[in-house]
Amino acid sequence: MSTPNPSGPQRLTGQDLIKLKKYLADNLMRALEMEGVSAVQRSSFLQKNISRVFEQTQLRLPEDLKKDIFSQVMNDLLGFGPIQVLLDDPDVSEIMVNGPNKIFIEKNGQLTKSNVAFDDDDHVLRIIDRIILPLGRRVDGDSPTVDARLPDGSRVNAVVRPVAIDGPSITIRKFRKDKLQVNDLVTFGSVTQQMADFLEACVKARLNIVISGGTGSGKTTLLNVLSGFIPENERIITIEDAAELQLQQDHVMRMETKSANADGLHAVSIRELVKNSLRMRPDRIVVGEVRGGEALDMLQAMNTGHDGSLTTVHANTPRDAISRLETLVLMAGLDLPLKVVRQQISSAIDLIVQQTRLKDGQRKVTAVTEVAGMEGEIVVLTDVFKFNKTGVATDGKVQGELSATGIRPIFTPRLEAAGYKLKAEIFAPRPSANQSSRR
Repeated sequence: MSTPNPSGPQRLTGQDLIKLKKYLADNLMRALEMEGVSAVQRSSFLQKNISRVFEQTQLRLPEDLKKDIFSQVMNDLLGFGPIQVLLDDPDVSEIMVNGPNKIFIEKNGQLTKSNVAFDDDDHVLRIIDRIILPLGRRVDGDSPTVDARLPDGSRVNAVVRPVAIDGPSITIRKFRKDKLQVNDLVTFGSVTQQMADFLEACVKARLNIVISGGTGSGKTTLLNVLSGFIPENERIITIEDAAELQLQQDHVMRMETKSANADGLHAVSIRELVKNSLRMRPDRIVVGEVRGGEALDMLQAMNTGHDGSLTTVHANTPRDAISRLETLVLMAGLDLPLKVVRQQISSAIDLIVQQTRLKDGQRKVTAVTEVAGMEGEIVVLTDVFKFNKTGVATDGKVQGELSATGIRPIFTPRLEAAGYKLKAEIFAPRPSANQSSRR
């Protein structure tokens, strides 16, 4: 690219700005290569030399515009382009790029359009490549979708043409730098202290737990929190599409799937990893999400001595979670009678924890449900805790109360055998507002 004309107008158009940023970036990258700058020194080298390269253009720009251009170029060279400022914002929980000029964010559970933008489709594609290439993954016209992760563990999904009609798409679910603990969930109102005590006992007593919920409801966050209750002296194996879980224990073996190469070969699925994990002497198996035939292998593992396993599944209610698991088991390709599938599910799973994102953006555990066995051909479910919605406030905030149902789970003796004699008040339902007023 030729140097911008110093005699030209000092008010730059949008295309002029794109050309200027490309000129600065190209020259800085050339200087990096010529000097042989190490990765550690790269940031300081660029910051020292960007002003020198800009002076060569002989442009006279307002100081605030020049500072903004420098920031954008540095983000392009060292970070993830225009979305780097959104990644650095702790209040942004999700970033959705719908083509180069439409970037939406989620803050406090609410979607809003951001004022940042990419230069063009190629600019978005360069950032996608920067995310996925270190992971050995690819995305192109033949394989137009990809799952990946950022260095901090944030989940990334990218879609390109011809599937993405309006331009390349990036969806990033940010990973919290301050890892949530169960006390944080209590403070947020996602669970009550009684529910937290009960779930801690269930994890430590090695019950098999499925976390159910819709997209963006907080299933993985809750899985992270519950996995924190696993004792330090146990060997944990985690299996995910793109590694997100950040367990605090020392003895953790993390595995993630591998996509096929350019020839469509050598893919490694979650199902293969679940099977392989059984040969790795696991005390606990934690599967980020079951979404296919691996559900059968997971249930069999739970039924053959690998108790205390944790996983998540997409479903809107505990009953839907059972139906969803039935469908996933049948996807394994075995011609199993439905009753046999339900028996597998009822004997393997002890507890379903339903996570829900309410209309006002709140994320709550809306049901803690015991899988109580079979009656005929029906899996019996019993709510131990439940969220009862009472209405919606004038500001749109959903109102309701998390409370025990008054029913003790059938597996209570297992909790007691593991040393957890929970107090009776944990399972006592709270009096309703009407009952309190009558007293």
